Amino acid sequence: MLEGFAIWANPSSPHAEGRKAKAALEDARARVKTALGWDGEVIFTSGASEAAELALGRVKGGARLVSAVEHDAILAAAPEAERLPVRSDGSLDMELLAEAVQRERPVVAVQQINSETGNRQALEEVFRLVDGAGGLLIADCAQGAGKFTLPPCDMAIISAHKFGGPIGVGALLVTDFSILAPSGGHERGYRRGTENLPGIMGMAAALEAGNIPYIDPDILEPLDTLADDCRKLGGIWLADRLADATPYVRALAMPGMSGSAQLMRFDMAGIAVSQGSACSSGTLKKSHVLEAMGLDDDTASRTIRVSFGWNTTRTEVEKFCEVWLDMARRAA
Repeated sequence: MLEGFAIWANPSSPHAEGRKAKAALEDARARVKTALGWDGEVIFTSGASEAAELALGRVKGGARLVSAVEHDAILAAAPEAERLPVRSDGSLDMELLAEAVQRERPVVAVQQINSETGNRQALEEVFRLVDGAGGLLIADCAQGAGKFTLPPCDMAIISAHKFGGPIGVGALLVTDFSILAPSGGHERGYRRGTENLPGIMGMAAALEAGNIPYIDPDILEPLDTLADDCRKLGGIWLADRLADATPYVRALAMPGMSGSAQLMRFDMAGIAVSQGSACSSGTLKKSHVLEAMGLDDDTASRTIRVSFGWNTTRTEVEKFCEVWLDMARRAA
């Protein structure tokens, strides 16, 4: 990012400084594609929310269909979209999806990994159904890019800060520009606003520095013991119910204490957790994700989400487990 600030100029300007910035921008674009194994096009954005609006607002297709457990940014980008139901394990109902896509070139948006539960959707099967019906699949990979291989899709949404990059930058990956209506401006005419060159270079660097697995499994090992303790105390370890639980987002319900009370106590202990999606958790409203999965109101109100990043340490994980267990025993 420091290199990007040092050479910054408008990449669209024809003068020497602009051409230098343009070269750095295109170099970063190529690096992002290589790091993600993406053969299509890359449109840099201010983050996943803008990428979602661009994808759902400018895609050349028919009816919009979104899963009922999508991130609020997806739901806001397509407020009139038909909601696709999920099963109690968080997975899309494939039989209903197969029926829903039987219309003229449907546009389907499905997340790779849920930001509240950590459940992974079977996007290979989703893509097969959507593509077979002549539709287009938008995969929200904000929680998966840089941690897991990108799934087959026509468009993918990514956000840099989700894999250790800077805030305020992301991208929409597109198989071919022809599926989008251009808006004029930058990014080959598909996005308005001067590109954030320092942020884009930071995003490329973060992707190149990443590893799979994203976090050493040894760091998260204490969670296995906590899961057993949670079950014994009458709590709910949501991964037990998920179709395909992933390791970097965990949700659990504590017996006898509301999620909002847990948040305050964890905060006092120096631990940051969330209730629902981080983008809407400040409202303390009921999670639409847990509601779509059929969790009762009481369980949903006692459920918190804890996420782990590239810089999470085993000591931090152990402290979270210790504090959660102490709180649960006192609440019992």
